[in-house]
Amino acid sequence: MTERTGERLAVAVDAFLAHARHGRGLSEQTVRAYANDLEQLVAFATARGVDRLSDLGLELLRDWLWDADHRGLARSTIARRSSSVRAFTRWASESGWIASDPGVRLRAPKGASHLPRVVSSDQVRTMLDGLAARAATDDPGALRDLAVVELLYAAGIRVSELVGIDVRDLDRGRLTVRVLGKGGKERVVPFGVPARDALEAWLDRGRPALLASAQAGDGHATGGGRAAGGGRAAGGGRAAGDGRAAVGGARNAAPAADALFLGDRGGRLGVRGAYRIVARLLQDLPGEGPSGPHTFRHTAATHLLDGGADLRAVQELLGHASLGTTQIYTHVSSARLREVYRTAHPRA
Repeated sequence: MTERTGERLAVAVDAFLAHARHGRGLSEQTVRAYANDLEQLVAFATARGVDRLSDLGLELLRDWLWDADHRGLARSTIARRSSSVRAFTRWASESGWIASDPGVRLRAPKGASHLPRVVSSDQVRTMLDGLAARAATDDPGALRDLAVVELLYAAGIRVSELVGIDVRDLDRGRLTVRVLGKGGKERVVPFGVPARDALEAWLDRGRPALLASAQAGDGHATGGGRAAGGGRAAGGGRAAGDGRAAVGGARNAAPAADALFLGDRGGRLGVRGAYRIVARLLQDLPGEGPSGPHTFRHTAATHLLDGGADLRAVQELLGHASLGTTQIYTHVSSARLREVYRTAHPRA
């Protein structure tokens, strides 16, 4: 591609965001973060008389980060800004928009290190026992909540992957589920017998009752794709709200009737709905940190490593592109071990 040194910086940013969304299939959340950071960069550069991409240099980028630090922005925010601009300038260089990458030498402070929240195995057991007692009444919502939590913990999947599962993705005989992860990558994830039992109860007694109730009401359950509150967009990308989003985007739109998990009104369960289910369970448990579905992903990974699982096997299970991402859970295991030591050893 011919170098496009005359292009305005804002035009290049728009092209990069389109590439991130459609070319790389990044999640809408990631694209929004890029957009917010790069809009701040464009405003900063314009105020200093830099309007062209070719005039964007390392010193201006450093000044931009220094200004953020001077204004008291968090280290994690500055680190994210640095990552965003380096992704942008690398793309611009590799795509031929500029001759060289001005961001390749840009450095920023690392974000504050926060270990993910992990629930103990005893707490998980108590939580699931309580859900099972509610589900024994055959209440459709209780059957769904038990199946949701069992699958989140058993498979260690992301919430976006969970709400994107269709009934046909589930193999109850082989105890596996097919999910669509980041970058449109599919993987098959195993789960255990307790999760299978909860899923079978939901599919046999809970889901049909919830779907029939919705169809008897306003009929929204069998409409086309997901709606704005939890929908797979018709073009395969992220809809305005929740659901299987641009993390995949490769599968075609499917009726809500195909969804494995349904919301209370009979449509496909969305991300917000899954968050509400989990938050209610975690809010009363001891421990700090987020109370969303990702807690069960963190917990599953940590418990696997505690039980002797190979790090690369956990990486494959979680769908991490980099082993370094999975290694955070080894730090979690070490931290928990040190805490046990401090509280239990007489000479700690």
